[in-house]
Amino acid sequence: MNSSEEIAVSGMSAGRSAMRMGPAELVQAAAMARRFYLEGKSKIQIAEEFGVSRFKVARVLETALERDLVRIEIRVPAELDAERSDALRARYGLRHAVVVESPAEAEESPDPENLGEVAADLLGELVNEGDVLGLAWGRSTIHMAAALDRLPPCTVVQLTGVYDAGTAERGSVEAVRRAAQVSGGDAHPIYAPMLLPDAATAAALRNQTGIARAFEYFDKVTVACVSIGSWEPGISTVHDMLSDEERAHYASLGVAAEMSAHLFDAEGRRVGRDLGERCITVEADRLRRIPEVVAIAGGQRKAAAIDAVLRSGLVTSLVTDTSAADYLMTAGSPPRPALNRADPDGP
Repeated sequence: MNSSEEIAVSGMSAGRSAMRMGPAELVQAAAMARRFYLEGKSKIQIAEEFGVSRFKVARVLETALERDLVRIEIRVPAELDAERSDALRARYGLRHAVVVESPAEAEESPDPENLGEVAADLLGELVNEGDVLGLAWGRSTIHMAAALDRLPPCTVVQLTGVYDAGTAERGSVEAVRRAAQVSGGDAHPIYAPMLLPDAATAAALRNQTGIARAFEYFDKVTVACVSIGSWEPGISTVHDMLSDEERAHYASLGVAAEMSAHLFDAEGRRVGRDLGERCITVEADRLRRIPEVVAIAGGQRKAAAIDAVLRSGLVTSLVTDTSAADYLMTAGSPPRPALNRADPDGP
């Protein structure tokens, strides 16, 4: 998924404009360009080899570009949109933004599966040996884990409970195990639902040995992978777990998005903080202290929710698709940089 530069260095066939150079000039320019672009030699080394000044080498290389003797192409895989990626990174002040072409047949679907594949490659770049990788519940993180084929040795910890404890083996627990298997590191899954009936039950579960052991790793997480949901059926795990009355209550607070059971309004401010007391999840303050938090989310139906979460400052990097990116590039006033991760609601 890294961009690559293809350098084409030609001689007498370099084009009509290049033919204005004499044969000796063409041969020398082609040789210098080959040394510089293909062999990686410095201008000083080239100057010494050809017995000229480094300033002449610089002029020759510049002329070679101007006259089409050297052609440089920046190419990335067809499914990646480098221009949108860079624009999105700059707009939100992200550390990394990777925009994937939206499948034509699934423009309305949230989180196309190819996002997980690209996110898996990104994690392969971001995670270093000895890191602690945190994975939150979400369909996109499950797709990402399934696509992993390389990770340096690291510890993997689950950051949230699961949507349905009965599907744990096929959900985030399996994602944690899969990532640990690929990396060869230890796995710390959480066998508990994300949302509990009340705060007392959630507190009791947090004190259970296995869950408490996973929570001990939260402050050690160096790279986290999270999903984003918009506040509507089928697009937000938390929304689907609540009663109609509870959904209406949080909607009245202006909730526009959720991430790891944390709710946000359209400006990225956290709302409905009482919900967190009933949830098995990493706290927002702990998320904010994690050096790299990668969100995987896409699709037009999630675009506004992605904008809201990015405005919160909790996320440092994003993997998304072109349909969401086009919305994000025109969404309201430019947000403050995400890498300034102060709590928008104050201390």
